Amino acid sequence: MANPGGGAVCNGILHDHQKQSNGSQRQSGNCTKNGIVKEAQQNGKPHCYDKLIVESFEEAPLHVMVFTYLGYGIGTLFGYLRDFLRNSGIEKCSAAVERPEQKDFVPLYQDFENFYTRNLYMRIRDNWNRPICSAPGPLFDVMERVSDDYNWTFRYTGRIIKDVINIGSYNFLGLAVKYDESMRTVKDVLEAYGSGVASTRHEMGTLDKHKELEDLVAKFLNVEAAMVFGMGFATNSMNIPALVGKGCLILSDELNHTSLVLGARLSGATIRVFKHNNIQSLEKLLRDAVIYGQPRTRRAWKKILILVEGIYSMEGSILHLPQILALKKKYKAYLYIDEAHSIGAVGPTGRGVTEFFGIDPGDIDVLMGTFTKSFGASGGYIAGRKDVVDYLRAHSHSAVYATSMSPPIAEHIIRGMKLIMGLDGTTQGQQRIQQLAKNTRYFRQKLNEMGFIVYGNEHSPVIPVLLYMPSKVAAFARHMLERKIGVVVVGFPATPLAEARTRICLSAAHTREMLDKVLEALDEMGDLLHLKYSRHRKSARPELYDETSFELDD
Repeated sequence: MANPGGGAVCNGILHDHQKQSNGSQRQSGNCTKNGIVKEAQQNGKPHCYDKLIVESFEEAPLHVMVFTYLGYGIGTLFGYLRDFLRNSGIEKCSAAVERPEQKDFVPLYQDFENFYTRNLYMRIRDNWNRPICSAPGPLFDVMERVSDDYNWTFRYTGRIIKDVINIGSYNFLGLAVKYDESMRTVKDVLEAYGSGVASTRHEMGTLDKHKELEDLVAKFLNVEAAMVFGMGFATNSMNIPALVGKGCLILSDELNHTSLVLGARLSGATIRVFKHNNIQSLEKLLRDAVIYGQPRTRRAWKKILILVEGIYSMEGSILHLPQILALKKKYKAYLYIDEAHSIGAVGPTGRGVTEFFGIDPGDIDVLMGTFTKSFGASGGYIAGRKDVVDYLRAHSHSAVYATSMSPPIAEHIIRGMKLIMGLDGTTQGQQRIQQLAKNTRYFRQKLNEMGFIVYGNEHSPVIPVLLYMPSKVAAFARHMLERKIGVVVVGFPATPLAEARTRICLSAAHTREMLDKVLEALDEMGDLLHLKYSRHRKSARPELYDETSFELDD
């Protein structure tokens, strides 16, 4: 996950931070990386991004990794000791146990997972599943809870922690807000259609609102057709099996979302994993697939499908689309892009990674996205050529078996998409996209100056800050809530064991004052918990209100 020696990844090639800061590596015109010059052009038009791709994946110092593994080791030893005390009846066991008549049954889940949950996760469980009681805007309200039995159970005190700064929800454009008069059309649709459809798309569940939304999505993405679904996760997991099956090959990025991984496994296709955003690793798998074909029979694969994401939700990195698209064309493979975190968040007008890199959306076989992030709603879409979408209308498991999208949700998405496209007669959508980009650059630069290890692309509003040690994960989240800042912390098994982190998601609704308050708190936490692990820090304590270098490019 982290590149040896730290540094930054620029256009798939590792450079150290000295070169990165000078901006000496710039790519324009034809793609010359990875030996794929010809395939990077279509009708004489270069498909390559003409700006430096800067992605930081700095490694932690050796002593940090040693203490991280040591912390898990000590926690494991105490876990075995406590299990011994529980089995001996000396300590009360608060965990769920099998009924006596099932004592000889095989456990439903693996022993280590049970051990980890019982002895390590429970110590810091209070940092997850915190209930909120307001809209997930830039500020929200948190219900206070306490535990009297070391996080096995919680009780609510009745106190509400008001106006907590929300840097955990992926409300990128600030559209997930409480009701106001601008949402009148959503209320009208609720009154006219009700809250549910009570049928699938194949039966009585296709409404005119669904057709209106699908036409708008196709227009927004500049593709032939689109189909919408009621659940974002199921958009991947239930549609990939309809596209590929036995005798097909899936090449999947090692950091793909669980919905992509599940969809690939359910398909029955052969799955091979390539290193994250590594063009050489992907090309080797493609070359071997073409040369050797299927195992044993050596027949050619029926289809080769490349599964990738636009923005990777735990790393904050952006897909290296120009190079991957060139490989797709060179080896005659299909390309499936999950734009759950990138649609609405990157690109001059929020149209995702294809617009970010200046690539024709028609070159992508399947464009998938969700309405849960930038659009502040729920559900997802599949878009692309009309024949592909029509095929999915007939064969998608989600279309056949799942309930259709709620009409008020569809109207909320339509309203948000028209806002982004400027079809509402205002420039509010464009202003939100620009503000998100401005907030992202400002926040990332300040974190780097403070000395934190920050992962991902400089344009990504998903900002992972590495914490590493499990004890610091818990202390960080608790101290931040005391300062009325709501954060999301992530650890094993969602990340590698030694790469626990906080995942910050910025929003266009965050004001400069909010960001500065968060940065000030992060600076204090970095000093208190010794979280400033970067060896490439630029200044010890930067001025928070210096706005001279954060204007948007013309």
